[in-house]
Amino acid sequence: MIALGESKTLSKYQRIWTLLLAFLALHAAGCITIKKRTQLKKEEILTQLVSSEADLLASYNRQVRAVQSLQATVDLIPSTGTTYSGVIEEYHDVNGFILAQRPATVRVIGQAPVVAKNIFDMVADEKGFRIYIPSKNSFLTGPTALIRPSKKPLENLRPQHVVEALFWPELTPITNVLFEQFDFNVSRYYILTLLRQVEGGRLELARKIWYNRVDLQVWRVQLFGAGGLLDSDIMYSDWQPVPGSANGTASAGPAPAVEQTSFPRDIRIWRPQDDYKLEIKILKLTLNEPITPDKFVLEQPAGTTLVHVGDEPSGTQPGVQPGAQPGVQP
Repeated sequence: MIALGESKTLSKYQRIWTLLLAFLALHAAGCITIKKRTQLKKEEILTQLVSSEADLLASYNRQVRAVQSLQATVDLIPSTGTTYSGVIEEYHDVNGFILAQRPATVRVIGQAPVVAKNIFDMVADEKGFRIYIPSKNSFLTGPTALIRPSKKPLENLRPQHVVEALFWPELTPITNVLFEQFDFNVSRYYILTLLRQVEGGRLELARKIWYNRVDLQVWRVQLFGAGGLLDSDIMYSDWQPVPGSANGTASAGPAPAVEQTSFPRDIRIWRPQDDYKLEIKILKLTLNEPITPDKFVLEQPAGTTLVHVGDEPSGTQPGVQPGAQPGVQP
């Protein structure tokens, strides 16, 4: 015989089990969701700065105007792809120098580590490019606007791809711009999407500028070709002030407070249509110092093979002129 106290205890346990079984059944059916809360450490919580389309456009144009010329000692690191493999396949990275001047003049010299021997020398302006590769005894020339990728990796080398990453075009008030806020996990971004007008009055994607809301610096720039095809995807990081540089112009009287120019020390270029990635690590940087015109002169060395990139029909061997005269313009 069960005592009265024992009966009440059994009844209590039965009710608990009944409620527990009902709870498990509801949870299995998706009627009850258990939320797990993860507490972030204080140092992991990033402050999200607030801005507007107008302020970001103004900041972008200030950066454009603040960088008129550049001289840098760099490490050039091919990340993936095949384009650079024929030139620097035996190196993990290449020491180099970059000279660049607006609107679109650039010289890039790559040297083998330790021995400081040039493995390529590239010059480009708005019209054309010239590339000397000593190990191949080749001198390549072609129009800057050439967009047809070659099946031969060496012919996809373009110094202009570097200048696109260093110098941005100024945006005018009539530029078609879309403003977007993009959130991804704990990261927050503002995106300015630039549109261009094409034949028939249609608008198509031209450029996307991503701003990291942690510091409101440009984090990424994407350049799009005809039909919205992604030509370049450029990532910027490690922004640092440049000693001796500042935004603004000198004026009489007490000097007003001006914003010092900053520049990224790590730039990663991805050219999906050309099948290569290139990281530029800036070790030493000077902005806006005069660069004499002779620094952008690259003559063809005697006895090298001259290759006119882009002259030949697609799928055929490029025109080669052994022993061509030095200094021939493309």
